[in-house]
Amino acid sequence: MPTVAEQLRRAREEQNLNIYQIAEITKIKTDHIRALEEGSYDTFSAPVYIRGFVRTYAKALKLDISRVTADLEGELSKTKRFCEPPPLTQKPRTIVDFLTLQLSKLNWRILAGAIVGILLIAGLGIWLRSCHSRAKKDPLRKLGPGIYQPKQDGETLPVPPPSAPRRN
Repeated sequence: MPTVAEQLRRAREEQNLNIYQIAEITKIKTDHIRALEEGSYDTFSAPVYIRGFVRTYAKALKLDISRVTADLEGELSKTKRFCEPPPLTQKPRTIVDFLTLQLSKLNWRILAGAIVGILLIAGLGIWLRSCHSRAKKDPLRKLGPGIYQPKQDGETLPVPPPSAPRRN
């Protein structure tokens, strides 16, 4: 029984396509296509990439996708690195990892609404307090008499002499 790598390479050669044409059709890097055709799955960081690339590659070559993916699962189960799925939860390693994990669990729509509501209530309280304090305080209340003291004869402002030249 041929391996998945052999199936992919044989189907590509039967359709007279080169690696660059397949890369253009599938939008998969040529290095990844070569790795798939060689069966060197260790170049991929996770099995999800292998499964996705093989599915895309088989679809582009019009192969039976369910058969190819079943063959791929059989091959991956025999490898030491990809025989079992990675753990879904990992212990956070640093404080940044822990904080990022906790922030990803938050429902941001509810949190954003609560923050906006709190800011609106705080702004309204500050505005009402400033209006209340502004209405109570008269800044001229404790102001004493000014420097200018009017004369007793009723004149309040000095009048310039009539012979003074006017400036324009």
